[in-house]
Amino acid sequence: MGAYRFFHRADAAQDKIWRDTVETWGEQQAVTYITGLHTHLQRLCADRLIWRKLPQRLVVPEDIKRDAYFSRYERHYVFFRELDNGDLGVMSILHERMDLPVRLMDDLVAISEKTAISDK
Repeated sequence: MGAYRFFHRADAAQDKIWRDTVETWGEQQAVTYITGLHTHLQRLCADRLIWRKLPQRLVVPEDIKRDAYFSRYERHYVFFRELDNGDLGVMSILHERMDLPVRLMDDLVAISEKTAISDK
């Protein structure tokens, strides 16, 4: 697996993480955090052994037949799946304090309604 790509909701979450971090801790910390997130995503692309399978009962909607996975990066959980071309498709990025099952379901439903992916 070589690259990672963001579904729109995950890309928007990344932008929000940037804005919130700049507002709270400054631009240098935002650069550090986002750079670390992308380094973590590159590591996920290179090492399947660190993938954690998301229980199928949490993969919504039911027509998503692919396995979904997650990984933790500092205060965030990254939810992803392997795309047809072998890339890692980042579906959702959620803060640990969020209601993870509800927010994940919202993001996955949005993916099923609009499957466009933006390259990163």
